[in-house]
Amino acid sequence: MAENEPGRDSFVAEDSRLQSLEKRLQAAQRAEEVRSGRNEQSSGNGMNVASRAVSELIGGPVGGAVVGWLFDWLFGTYPWFLMGMMFLGFVVAVVNVYRMTSKPPQ
Repeated sequence: MAENEPGRDSFVAEDSRLQSLEKRLQAAQRAEEVRSGRNEQSSGNGMNVASRAVSELIGGPVGGAVVGWLFDWLFGTYPWFLMGMMFLGFVVAVVNVYRMTSKPPQ
């Protein structure tokens, strides 16, 4: 019964349709990888880690200093909270960079 259906009379036509479908699927998968960022190059990944490390090392102490300054302003204890929170921000930034760089490459 299936042999009498239209469009199924030649294996060559079916094979070319399957090949065409496979090519379109591969193209769609490559486009999805590009869109989702799963095909990053190794050098780009190193740059991402380096820029994140620098921003951690700058942002941690600066953020701690701002929060410490606000606490000093509220409680009138200048410069103790400022120095303590800035030091704490630096320690947290160093721990974050250590965690980030000690992960095995994916």
